[in-house]
Amino acid sequence: MSELSVNHLLGIKYLNKKDIQLIFETADHFKEVINRPIKKVPSLRDITIANLFFENSTRTKLSFELAEKRLSADVINFSASQSSVKKGETLIDTVNNILSMKVDMVVMRHPNPGAGVFLSQHVDASIINAGDGAHEHPTQALLDSYSIRERLGEVRGKNVVIVGDVLHSRVALSNIYALQLQGANVMVCGPKTLLPKYIKDLGVKVETNLRKALNWCDVANMLRVQNERMDISYFPSTREYTQQYGVNKALLNSLDKKITIMHPGPINRGVEITSDVADSDQAIILDQVQNGVAIRMAVIYLLASKIKH
Repeated sequence: MSELSVNHLLGIKYLNKKDIQLIFETADHFKEVINRPIKKVPSLRDITIANLFFENSTRTKLSFELAEKRLSADVINFSASQSSVKKGETLIDTVNNILSMKVDMVVMRHPNPGAGVFLSQHVDASIINAGDGAHEHPTQALLDSYSIRERLGEVRGKNVVIVGDVLHSRVALSNIYALQLQGANVMVCGPKTLLPKYIKDLGVKVETNLRKALNWCDVANMLRVQNERMDISYFPSTREYTQQYGVNKALLNSLDKKITIMHPGPINRGVEITSDVADSDQAIILDQVQNGVAIRMAVIYLLASKIKH
């Protein structure tokens, strides 16, 4: 039985190519499970998982919870926005309290980059990073690559463009690492103000013209504009952003080839993509959601198998 090279999933940058392969093969198995009439397996009956969300999240949290329950784990949900964190309790205090309840694994989303790494050094549980600030979101990148593999056969050699608010996106960074690890070519496209200065150091192509980017790519991953992370104005207006970087059906139809459209959600319909694109057969957005559960089941299962009881 092969196993992961890591004891935590803190970021894609800590994984190797074999890890990704193993996660995908395990997800293939679980994908078959969740399409059965009885969608549960007893694999993790003796494992307790705490979901710690220090930032609002609906889809990621639901996806993890569903994955945990499908594996028959015991689940504790902790939403920090309504808790003692507001009263000034530190991350370590919160976690130690939860660990004293004998938790084996913690799924955490936190506004500070590196929170998961910090936690993994101080607590005796397996940590899964469900997003740390604008840094990484490893399970999202894994499900994105997995969805590309499912639609196009493989990730290697494919041209993938990440469009939009790359600066504030943890999805973008994790995706760049994951895609490059698997041998894809990556480009980012967006207004200069939304592309981080270090982006060229990551070995990705940079394009500010959307049509050129779309003509180059096999897959376009459309990010939403993260207004909640913006303290200043990065572009004149939403309307202007949409005119330059929004994808509509007419634009897709005018390209030389049929490209695949992805979106990590939640979608701002009519801003980065129009409804007729989101709901078209070129979009694999709902496949991404379904694959998210299988990928998270795979990650949890593989990490749990390394926990020594």
